[in-house]
Amino acid sequence: MSQHTAAAAEVVSFARPHEIREFPKGRLELVTIGNATVGRGVFEPGWRWSQSVQPLAKTRSCEAPHFQYHVSGVLRVLMDDGSEFDCKPGDISLLPSGHDAWVVGDEPAVVVDFQGMLDYARSR
Repeated sequence: MSQHTAAAAEVVSFARPHEIREFPKGRLELVTIGNATVGRGVFEPGWRWSQSVQPLAKTRSCEAPHFQYHVSGVLRVLMDDGSEFDCKPGDISLLPSGHDAWVVGDEPAVVVDFQGMLDYARSR
């Protein structure tokens, strides 16, 4: 008889992130679960990628692809192709490389990203 073993259950919490990266007007909290890294981005009013993260990334626009759930606040996205749209609470966005983004209004924008945060806001 072959023995079948299930993977161990895991629970992690953003209350105790494994890594925190801070940048002007924002921070990224990272947790690793299974083989995945999930990031929670908290962007304060006045945050804009091209002002807060671009100096760390040293790229013309954000090259990290994102697959994210928008928890709160409004994030306006400007793609390199010129298209522009808002991501609001409850939205799920899939953003390819090549964009800028900024907080609209006076509420922090909070996103949970399942794809593009591993190298996000890491100094190069």
